[in-house]
Amino acid sequence: MPPPSSADTKYLESHGSKWRVVVNVPRKLQRKLGTKLKRPLGTDSLRDANRLKWDVVAELKAVIEQAERPEMSKDAALAAARVKAMEEARRLSLQRHTALGMEQRNWIDDAIEDYAETLAGEPIEVGDHGHPVYERERDDLAMEFIAIAKGKRTPVDFHHAKYMSMSHVKARTAADDMRAIKFLREWCAQTGVSPHLQSLTKREAVRFCDDLPRLVGKSDPATLNKYISRLSVYWTWLENRHEVDANIWRGRRLKKPLQTTDQKERPFTDAEMQSLLAGSAGQAMQDLMRIGALTGARLDAIVCLRVKDCQNGIFVFKPQKKEPGPRLCPIHSDLAEIVTRRTEGKEEADDIFPEWPGVKKANSLRERSFKTSNQFTKYRRSVGVDEQKEGKRRSLVNFHSFRRWFATKAEQAGQPESIIAAVIGHKEGRKSMTLGVYSAGPLLEQARRCVEAVKLPDLTSSGC
Repeated sequence: MPPPSSADTKYLESHGSKWRVVVNVPRKLQRKLGTKLKRPLGTDSLRDANRLKWDVVAELKAVIEQAERPEMSKDAALAAARVKAMEEARRLSLQRHTALGMEQRNWIDDAIEDYAETLAGEPIEVGDHGHPVYERERDDLAMEFIAIAKGKRTPVDFHHAKYMSMSHVKARTAADDMRAIKFLREWCAQTGVSPHLQSLTKREAVRFCDDLPRLVGKSDPATLNKYISRLSVYWTWLENRHEVDANIWRGRRLKKPLQTTDQKERPFTDAEMQSLLAGSAGQAMQDLMRIGALTGARLDAIVCLRVKDCQNGIFVFKPQKKEPGPRLCPIHSDLAEIVTRRTEGKEEADDIFPEWPGVKKANSLRERSFKTSNQFTKYRRSVGVDEQKEGKRRSLVNFHSFRRWFATKAEQAGQPESIIAAVIGHKEGRKSMTLGVYSAGPLLEQARRCVEAVKLPDLTSSGC
């Protein structure tokens, strides 16, 4: 800990001319233990009191914990002590890392040694040459505490909370980050690999990837690779901060099995489009499908449209995937009536699709379109539009098939591939151009021609 100051009195109070440790007792135990536990330190020096207090604090907290859980077994008590010790090791390690000069570092090292002595407990016997012998489990815990607090061993998740606070990713990706580090810790525990940054090499990374299907309970490479990817991003962050020498996950991916043409998700056929558009869907679903078909936009981007996003003949879709900003798409002439009907008399911040409001729970990982997707799937199946393949969780046709259908029809209409990519936001198109930086000009006019080149199938001739 840094040198104490006049304000450095945590767990301390002055009693007469000397200092003593004071720890508050939880309300439910106050009848048994009193409101506070106190222990004199026998010194009038605040500096010495801060050096001596930590082992006393640990002892008093152990008294409280024992009173709260008298049935606690030896193993449970050791596990609880480990949790607290690791928290303290992290705190002291960070203080040691930012210490100003040797004097501060020496004070912190003294605090580390004092806490370690408390963890080790009293010697159980005297060994060779008069050296004290401690209970093995507690001695191991004390040594691990010292190694972590002094920066010689770093738990894999030691910096993870700080990394997460700086990552600025969506909630679903953040959840993947947390699961990835959880799987890594579980793997270390199961295989006996030390769960510290200094112990993990490329060899362990390969073994972890081999065992990941068993840990996750799934074999789909896409699912497994997202966890490997999140570990890779974390390690790159650690590498840039000189916490590790190299990113052991770089280039580490599970290969996807070769898919034959009949196993890939595909666009809707014209016959399927006719079945969908001529079916008995409600007005909201009908409007939704037509916007999807004539923009190639993703489902969540459509459901999240507001009135202000549908003005001046242009849709402004929120960023999706790795798009750097909102994406513009000209409004197809066949969608004008839908847009007018859904925006008329509303405020700019009002939703275009109030039928599907956002999730109520602030910490939900689900996109707003979660229920919309379920309802579309149910409707799609009701009109006989489906294609299931053994071993594949999703149908080969889904709402994303509108996006594929738009791209296919635009290409068949002779539209340039780069313009199609820019309109629907494919990453290939984002490398060279984006409609998001234009409010007028040649590119937007090209995009408008591209959009208008796509026509919905004629429902009058389908017999639907």
